Amino acid sequence: MKTRLNPSLPLQAVTAFYRCLLGDTLALAQSLRGVEIAIMCPESDVNELARVAGRGVGVVAQTGQGLAAGLTSVFAHFAEGSQRRIIAFNSDSPHLPGSVLEEAFETLVTHDAVVGPTYDGGYYLVGAKASHPTLFTGDGMGSSSALERLLTRARVLELSVGFADPFYDIDVADDLIRLDEELQSAPARAPRTAVWLKQWGDAVTQLRVGTGDL
Repeated sequence: MKTRLNPSLPLQAVTAFYRCLLGDTLALAQSLRGVEIAIMCPESDVNELARVAGRGVGVVAQTGQGLAAGLTSVFAHFAEGSQRRIIAFNSDSPHLPGSVLEEAFETLVTHDAVVGPTYDGGYYLVGAKASHPTLFTGDGMGSSSALERLLTRARVLELSVGFADPFYDIDVADDLIRLDEELQSAPARAPRTAVWLKQWGDAVTQLRVGTGDL
């Protein structure tokens, strides 16, 4: 859940926003051909997410707690028994162009791993052709050094790394304001999220005033 938006928006609004992000992200993944889709989450969330995701999407309990455990579980789940091209990304970038995911899969043809950097020093996407249990150790996710730490561990593992285009995810109020402005002109990029933003337009305006963007 977008807990860093809680000080600015009511909890029920943030919960609804999360559902919109997830729905648009699933639609984005389902727009790709020939992919298997699964949501990795804590065991306590499996039943609820299975109801939200609907048919055709697996919901798998991760091993361990936290984002690093979730990512490790993604690659362990999909790489079991064979080498496959695996892309993991969260629901914070539902407006991501599908072409970025397609190109990330293509990058894995010639590289061991692929990373999509965010502008704040993190990453919105990571992919590999095998499970590397130590790749996310001491992940530093949510910090400005997350990408640097990931690349350091990739070098230790001697993995060749390709890069997707830099992008942004939705973490704080400024990101939400930027997304609102983009979806006003192109709502089809994330239609559920665009509807939510229309419903909460006054609140988003208040966020803009609070950040000094007017």
